[in-house]
Amino acid sequence: MIDKTVVKELNIDKYLGSWYEIARFDHSFERGLVGVTANYSLRNDGKIKVINRGFKNTLDGTISEAIGKAKIPNQKEPSMLKVSFFWFFYADYFVLELDNNYQWAIIGSSSDKYLWFLARTPQIDDKLYNKFIEIVKSRGYDVTKLIKVEQVKS
Repeated sequence: MIDKTVVKELNIDKYLGSWYEIARFDHSFERGLVGVTANYSLRNDGKIKVINRGFKNTLDGTISEAIGKAKIPNQKEPSMLKVSFFWFFYADYFVLELDNNYQWAIIGSSSDKYLWFLARTPQIDDKLYNKFIEIVKSRGYDVTKLIKVEQVKS
């Protein structure tokens, strides 16, 4: 059984900005992408603009970009967002773990198929990566399914 408990508090203003994808579960919509980043900014309508960008196969590859939106359906559970890249179809975006200083985050969903480790810097040290592995393992995720994402050098 996977523990999908989310963080109790999320200050969306502190969460906004750029994040680097450090590791993820493989899935079709990001397959083959490296140097992946996610940028979150507030829209005029109160929703969050989401720009996911990566390079196909190598850091010199063609840029692939997806622009979407996110919302917090229940203000009492701000860590349980919904994100959409296709019309009105929304998917879960659960902030499972978050550094106190908003320097790294572990993102999941209601499905066991999705897991991301994001950081504010493109490179992290082994100690932090191993901490991430231990956290998700203790939550019941199969860490053998993780792909470490090649990132730009900081």
